[in-house]
Amino acid sequence: MSAEPVDDLPSTAEGEVWQGDAYDLMGKLEPESIDLIITSPPYWGLRTYGMDYNEDILAEWKAEGHSQEELPGYEWYRAHGGVLGLEPLPEWFINHLVEIFQRGAHALKPRGSMWVNLGDTYFARWSSLRHDGRQGLGDNPRSRRRTPMGGYRQEKQLLLIPARFAIAMQERRWILRNDLIWSKPNIAPRPEKDRLRLSHEHFFHFVKRPKEGRPSYYYDLGEVEKETRDVVTVNSAPGSDGHSATFPYALIEPRILSSCPPGGTVLDPFCGTGRALEVALRNGRNATGFELSPNFIEAARASLSRKSASSAKQAQLFDGPGDQSTAD
Repeated sequence: MSAEPVDDLPSTAEGEVWQGDAYDLMGKLEPESIDLIITSPPYWGLRTYGMDYNEDILAEWKAEGHSQEELPGYEWYRAHGGVLGLEPLPEWFINHLVEIFQRGAHALKPRGSMWVNLGDTYFARWSSLRHDGRQGLGDNPRSRRRTPMGGYRQEKQLLLIPARFAIAMQERRWILRNDLIWSKPNIAPRPEKDRLRLSHEHFFHFVKRPKEGRPSYYYDLGEVEKETRDVVTVNSAPGSDGHSATFPYALIEPRILSSCPPGGTVLDPFCGTGRALEVALRNGRNATGFELSPNFIEAARASLSRKSASSAKQAQLFDGPGDQSTAD
């Protein structure tokens, strides 16, 4: 799919959304043009977001002479009907996610940061895929799919996908500065009676490994939560515009303020309805988003348009009726 920037924003707007696959769009970014990448990619094996995918893709991989343990590249996977987050094996998902972020490494400034939010998943041979919505809430349509067992993939096993992803990133020369734990006090009820409810997610802070010496990057500790702890308690945000997993403002605003300098550029390569972009613009940062879903593109476009209109109105109130500035 070709990349098309949002075309109905005022010319002075600082935000843009590009439609397409993050894998492709990462490669189109200018070198060292991004101060902060902040995102929450699709989690593995939870929901389809209404997208069609190839349920027989593992069989096709094997039919080409590959073993189940071999990891296909993202381009092969996508060309055969694969969708990120719906890989038949969690190993495939982790490999594809790292591959996509590697595609954007050139665009991150040497003093830039990357924050990636991921939640974990329990394994089941017959797993439940919701078409949308959150686990445990409502009567959202869902389907079942069979996932092969083997190795750490065992019934009722917590897969530790965030940890496996973080280690895979370290192996690609990224420096992990924090594993921030997002504690969610308003989690949905669960039917299981033999384990505690999963009430946290991980928010990893990565920076680039320098060619020599110790990493040095922009970071303003005065802009984070006042306790400066690596565990923060923030309620899950209600879904918006058909997206069930929007970023809570209170979770991402400290990340943006602390890890992107004023006037810098924030990128969300899986921007959904544009919550991170909205927060970035509101705080005087430029914002770029990538999104594959046409429905979410429209929601992100509307969000940025509202922010631009609000900025214009505030500027007129501050500067007087004769000033037509739309700058923050």
